[in-house]
Amino acid sequence: MAYENINIRLARKKDCGLLLDFIKELALYEKRLESVKATREDIRDIVFKRKIGRAIIAEYEKNAAGFALFFYNISTFEGKCGIYVEDMFVKQDMRNRGIGKKMFAFLAKHAIENGCNRIEWTVLKWNKPSIDFYKRLGAEPKDEWDIFKISGKALERLAWK
Repeated sequence: MAYENINIRLARKKDCGLLLDFIKELALYEKRLESVKATREDIRDIVFKRKIGRAIIAEYEKNAAGFALFFYNISTFEGKCGIYVEDMFVKQDMRNRGIGKKMFAFLAKHAIENGCNRIEWTVLKWNKPSIDFYKRLGAEPKDEWDIFKISGKALERLAWK
């Protein structure tokens, strides 16, 4: 693999439009494009203004090839932080070049340098190519856990109880 052709870097403010484009490409891949409500300003606010999340950009031969958006989470039992990858995406025509692996390596190094002891993420059950890739990296599914969420009207109802 030509890893020297791959560059992974932290996103910059000027990348907000690029990040939004990647989010839309990911949503299209996941057959959920209609779910994207985010704007450039939302990305700027979350990543650069309030610094709730961080983002990385993958470049292949100086062309934007992928992104990941992540934030820190906490394990109270272990007393350590971790990294939660909210989204990771590599463009279809850029896959199988080692970009995803290098992105995870970047995040692993970032995690270790920042005192984190793990990286976690979710994957859609139908996304076998990604699941196979993650397993090749050494990732293991957390079969004993189910993911729950409260959003929309249920979130609003709960907030006023």
